[in-house]
Amino acid sequence: MTEQSFPAMSGSLVEPQPAVTPAPKFWRRTAPMLTAAALVAGLFGGVTGAVIASPDSTPTATSVSAQTISNTSTLDWSAVASDVLPSVVQVNVTNGLGSGVILSADGRILTNNHVVAASGGQLTVTFNDGRELPATVVNTDPASDLAVLQVSGASGLTPIKWADSGSVKVGDAVMAIGSPSGLQGTVTTGIVSALDRKVTVPGETRRAQPVSYQAIQTDASINPGNSGGALVNAAGELVGINSAIYSPASSSGEAGSVGIGFAIPSNTAKQIVDQLS
Repeated sequence: MTEQSFPAMSGSLVEPQPAVTPAPKFWRRTAPMLTAAALVAGLFGGVTGAVIASPDSTPTATSVSAQTISNTSTLDWSAVASDVLPSVVQVNVTNGLGSGVILSADGRILTNNHVVAASGGQLTVTFNDGRELPATVVNTDPASDLAVLQVSGASGLTPIKWADSGSVKVGDAVMAIGSPSGLQGTVTTGIVSALDRKVTVPGETRRAQPVSYQAIQTDASINPGNSGGALVNAAGELVGINSAIYSPASSSGEAGSVGIGFAIPSNTAKQIVDQLS
């Protein structure tokens, strides 16, 4: 495997943010200046960290067909959004918020572990129709940064449809859905930028151990609040769980999308869900 090197960059880490008032909040945070092979931002609200994409990782070589690219402009994204939005939720915690996807009609929810790790034991889930219900943590896997929740009193929900992430190609059209900065139901589109991108999140306050996974990289806009939300293909099927972004530090300390986002592949997530449920 050819070693891949990255230019030195400074950046910061962000993770999904809380909706502490009915009005959307745009969160500011201070961030340390860090020099590393590549800096990635986790997506939870109100916390600072650093994520490093290992410099020795090499994405799988993948060809991009002209057909794949040309089709992105003719897709009916409004139909995709209409189909998937009922299956994506906002996860509200004590000092932040994230996103999640519905696994079952009776209220099983998949999100990132770093979202619920900041919950202080208090969780609610807000659905696309505006309902808010209490939730509890069923199980977590800090090593993969995934967690399964159970909503109380839920029924008749629309589970997310799963795709085989092994069939995803560089250049495929994708849509990210979540609650960036508390703006629930936000959809953004882009393409798959790379596959098998190794992303490593060092241990920190909310992570007792490092998190490392082979990610799907996308240029769909992802921001704090998107953690645990859906990355879907043009058929509205889940290909990944949005979990991290690269976000360079600025003089103001703000961090946002620069078109380098990372998602845990759906095949990985499905395997962990089967173990946690």
